[in-house]
Amino acid sequence: MAIKVVKPGLATAVQDLGRPGYYDVGIPLSGAMDRFAVRCANLLVGNDEAAAALECVFMGPELLFTADALVAVTGAELPPKVDGVPQAGWTSFAIKAGQTLAFDFLKRGARAYLAVAGGIDVPLVLGSRSTYALGALGGFEGRALKAGDELALGAPAGAGVPGRTVPEGLRRGAIPTTTLRVVPGLYHHRITQGSADAFFRDTWKVAPEADRIGYRFRGGQPLTFVERTPPFGAGSDPSNIVDSCYPYGSIQVPGGTEPIVLHRDAVSGGGYFMLGTVISADMDFIGQLQPHSKIQFVPVTMAEALAARRERQATLEAVRGLLGPG
Repeated sequence: MAIKVVKPGLATAVQDLGRPGYYDVGIPLSGAMDRFAVRCANLLVGNDEAAAALECVFMGPELLFTADALVAVTGAELPPKVDGVPQAGWTSFAIKAGQTLAFDFLKRGARAYLAVAGGIDVPLVLGSRSTYALGALGGFEGRALKAGDELALGAPAGAGVPGRTVPEGLRRGAIPTTTLRVVPGLYHHRITQGSADAFFRDTWKVAPEADRIGYRFRGGQPLTFVERTPPFGAGSDPSNIVDSCYPYGSIQVPGGTEPIVLHRDAVSGGGYFMLGTVISADMDFIGQLQPHSKIQFVPVTMAEALAARRERQATLEAVRGLLGPG
């Protein structure tokens, strides 16, 4: 073992890039909420981009290292410290056996990612080491870390060195967002045009219940639905539909009052209508939103969504060009 958990933080868990391919049987992708940040953390220490790291939510853990290691922290501004000495974020640094890695108070964002050269060595479950806590699947015993847990590390894949850094201009996930781009569609026709206009005009706030399954928003006007005769199996509430599949990023509004954007641990289907989908390029930003953050949903076309995806990919390629491919 190379890491002993002294204090677990608020909700620290092992995550990688997730386990695609099982959503149709009800097992979600899981993995890091901010995929760009975890990729960067792994690149900084010479890992493959898909290596398992620790996702630290709001409050960092306290970890005792029992072997020398190279580490990096990206994502939220959760300043790391080695034996009380501050270390730079988005930069690789060394830690010696017997030293303790801890974190200062959160300054910006919501989720920080701690990568260690060699990756966190937990068993592969359906091709991934990511934690799906709702199903007690993957990660470290299928749960968030607890005090006393001991984590093993894999063998470092490359000759990582301290002092490698991601320039500030490329630290995409560290910048708070005030807008989320949405492709309207799916069951958008279930609401009136005036209600749709108000949804995109209103300012919404992240609710305290936001988590890995979905981010709930409050503060906008309730939706007005087009009158209909409910189809068999849909139920009487106008926000209900006959059960359908849920894409990641889809926005459901139970009762027409509080939008929920489905995220990495979301269920794969159900009976709530969806008025659109947050574009893939903005999903990482959601994972960095704190409760009460103000957000406006902005409608975009499919062409604009694809352009945003290309832009995100270009930023990742720029990081790879500096640090080497994962």
